[in-house]
Amino acid sequence: MINKRLLIKNLLAHNDECSFYDKKRQLNLHSREGKSKFLKHICALSNSNPTNNSYIVVGVEDSDNEIVGDDFFDDSRIQNLVNAFLENPPKIQYENVPFPNLPKDRVIGLVTIKPNNKVSFFKKGIHTIVANTTFVRLGSNSVPTEDKIPFSKQNIETVISIENNSRNSIGYTLEGVLDFINIRHKDMFATHKVFKELFVVCWSGNQKKIREKIYFTRVDIELINEQIKLFYSAQDEVSIEYDENTFILTEYIKLGLNDKTSYYPLERVTISFFDNGYYKIENKMLFEPPEFNLKMLHHIYNNSKFLLEKMEKSYSLNENEKKDLENLPSTLMICYLNGFTEAKEILINAKQLLKPFPNIYLSFKEALRILRKMKYNN
Repeated sequence: MINKRLLIKNLLAHNDECSFYDKKRQLNLHSREGKSKFLKHICALSNSNPTNNSYIVVGVEDSDNEIVGDDFFDDSRIQNLVNAFLENPPKIQYENVPFPNLPKDRVIGLVTIKPNNKVSFFKKGIHTIVANTTFVRLGSNSVPTEDKIPFSKQNIETVISIENNSRNSIGYTLEGVLDFINIRHKDMFATHKVFKELFVVCWSGNQKKIREKIYFTRVDIELINEQIKLFYSAQDEVSIEYDENTFILTEYIKLGLNDKTSYYPLERVTISFFDNGYYKIENKMLFEPPEFNLKMLHHIYNNSKFLLEKMEKSYSLNENEKKDLENLPSTLMICYLNGFTEAKEILINAKQLLKPFPNIYLSFKEALRILRKMKYNN
């Protein structure tokens, strides 16, 4: 098994961005421009490496390779975005990799682009990229081309060498378990489970019991062998079940209006482990948006827009408005799910206004995460 933390270190140490590796400070998949840039690099790296993996590392400063981290990104359906715009799309995998010097909620993202052996190109346009455009890597740049795709056999040997030097060991696994339980999560419940004598899953969180069932909040789950974070949430509640072969996580979200909230199942993640050293992750979306009175929602929606307008003009908010502001991200999400199509764009545009308020900004990111899950699921 490849230790993904070691792999990232070896990629960063190898040299600067090249024809099989790119790095980004962060991904912005909320805008068409951000999506187009991401898809361009996926297309170029896939075409330039038809017989070996290529990689994008997210959460690294471009100038000096400083590991600064990015938000946990749990969107397993990012493949759907690639499939929607690229002909002959490569298979990609996004993994969240924790680093010791980063806070619990920050990780390094690792995008793995699998060998494709087919030429990928845009089957429809997005932002400034027109349909039928093909991209390749020339050094550290992703550029359009109409020529024959350049291919370097040297990449195969280099990537294999980097991956072989990133293999996991018993020492790394033991150190990872001890670090997870005794250092990073010493202030809360933390445990581990070994599957098939090969895989070690660690999880932590605050437990609470509701109707004989145990739920966890502030949940952190890692597959220690590969040093990847499987799940992280500072807000939502989850239930955890497991047997000798599978680990099942069901995520719930709290939604409501006027202090009347309920828990709704969002998604079930099932990790199946096999004797041959292989594992499979399956995601099933469970969420069915709650419906609310439209007349009441019209009032709340207009009030949310009024609050943001006051903030844009730097007007002070009264106590009731401050309370409404705390619920604004989830309120706009509910409005969007009930047919107020502009509510999502309003929420995205409010990012800089909400950033100075840590708890509200956390709710903002959670709302966008849920909306992104629903979009890619469809």
